[in-house]
Amino acid sequence: MNKAKISYKKSGVNIQLANRFVDHIASLTSKNVKNRNSKNKFKNIGSFGSLFDLSEYKIKDPVIVSSTDGVGTKLELANYFKKFDTIGIDLVAMCVNDLIVLGAKPLFFLDYIAIGKINLKKVKKILAGIVSGCKQSDCELIGGETAEMPGTYEKNKFDLAGFSVGIISKKKILKKNNVKKGDIILAFPSSGLHSNGYSLVRHILKNNKIPKSLSKELLKPTKIYVKEIKKLVSKNLISAAAHITGGGISENIVRSVPSNLSVEIDLAKIKTQKIFSWIKSKNLDDLEMLNTFNCGVGFCIIVKKNNLKKIYKSIKGPYQPYEIGSINNSKKRLNFKNKIKW
Repeated sequence: MNKAKISYKKSGVNIQLANRFVDHIASLTSKNVKNRNSKNKFKNIGSFGSLFDLSEYKIKDPVIVSSTDGVGTKLELANYFKKFDTIGIDLVAMCVNDLIVLGAKPLFFLDYIAIGKINLKKVKKILAGIVSGCKQSDCELIGGETAEMPGTYEKNKFDLAGFSVGIISKKKILKKNNVKKGDIILAFPSSGLHSNGYSLVRHILKNNKIPKSLSKELLKPTKIYVKEIKKLVSKNLISAAAHITGGGISENIVRSVPSNLSVEIDLAKIKTQKIFSWIKSKNLDDLEMLNTFNCGVGFCIIVKKNNLKKIYKSIKGPYQPYEIGSINNSKKRLNFKNKIKW
């Protein structure tokens, strides 16, 4: 009796399906490059490495800035709600928002999708979010990897990672040494939870039903601040910046301040949102909230007082920054005053 022949496909890996997805990526990225009139017309998708032409960027003393990140357990909620079209925006945001802390202009992005079994409809939606995030960041998706890994990931489970590269002139790098006593801290509003604290959120959801009016907030994509920060950097209006991610407000702002100076935040000035108020109501104290979530502040810039009017004039709309604190030289590195209004 002849034994049935085995194959890679029978082991759980469908190369043909993966190749169809690669072709889909190539068609999307090709359209994106044409629509942006980019000079970077290399056909990267499907190659072993990705090329990017830097010759169009006439930057004196150029410095390359890189960042890599994922979206954490927000993926679990994307799976739970079967909503995959925005999680890719989160992936891009977590990388490019780190790049702009240094003042860099994002150039390109690469993604890594690891999944138990490729579902074309699902991965296409994930990719659509990544492409959208790249458009919002004015950067290009030039490559990536999709790995089908049966046995490593359970049915329907997946993971995402991203990698981005930006560029800036050495003289324009935003760094903590630019910060001086008396500087002002401005907060850019977040779009919601962004991509941090989701393990705690999921823990809360085990025993608490979220109001229907707030459920959409759980997968609201992370705000990308590239355009706003790029505009302010071009006018030399920022001394330093901080992306408010893991560790919340408590940990991230002090990272951008010299060790001989301190940060004072007036919590009463923070414009929080209903989703944070709901989480807070589930028996969390203020410090736990501030150490875990952005609490309504997605990005901060530290600026000179005499630049405030120019900044407010440059950035209008719902994401206009507002004052929440200042830089001083007290013994304690981080000082909170007043209480946050939940």
